[in-house]
Amino acid sequence: MEQIADIITGCASNEAKSQRLLYERYYGYALKIIFRYIYRYEKAVDVANDGFVKLFRNFGKFTCDAPEHLEKTLMGWIRKIMVNTAIDELRRQHMIPEIGGIPEYVWEEQDHSQNAEQQLFYKELIIHVKELPPSYRVVFNMHVIDGYSHQEIATQLGITVGTSKSNLAKARLHLQKKLNKEDIQEAGYAANK
Repeated sequence: MEQIADIITGCASNEAKSQRLLYERYYGYALKIIFRYIYRYEKAVDVANDGFVKLFRNFGKFTCDAPEHLEKTLMGWIRKIMVNTAIDELRRQHMIPEIGGIPEYVWEEQDHSQNAEQQLFYKELIIHVKELPPSYRVVFNMHVIDGYSHQEIATQLGITVGTSKSNLAKARLHLQKKLNKEDIQEAGYAANK
């Protein structure tokens, strides 16, 4: 925990070594966040790097009221910046859906906050979320995965709260159908064994 505090202090002082350590430590985490919004690998890498630039420029604004939760607070702040950076990029591109695969090695990045089963579920969920129409996908990501309220989503995306709620309901329905279909296929496969 002391190492994180030292890195944060260095980043707040604009020290290149601390910035590099933070970047290396949280790059995989940031890239996974970006992939939920932008699926073309090369573009996601660019957006993640843009997010780190914003993060380092605004590091003086980072605060943590509970030192025992320093890393968790930092990761939440990183997530917020990455989500906002991805949404800004989608807005610039007029929310054109990104197409492309996520290289397997990205999933191999260790996220120490999740066990292997959680990481597998997360990977499967993101694959299904990727198939959602763009307007449903963005609202689902923001509300369910990143914890934004419908009011915050409406403000960020320039839509009404009702549209946000409707898109979330449609996204959930789509995902439920997908997951139910998979469960039925898996049950049929197991019965044939």
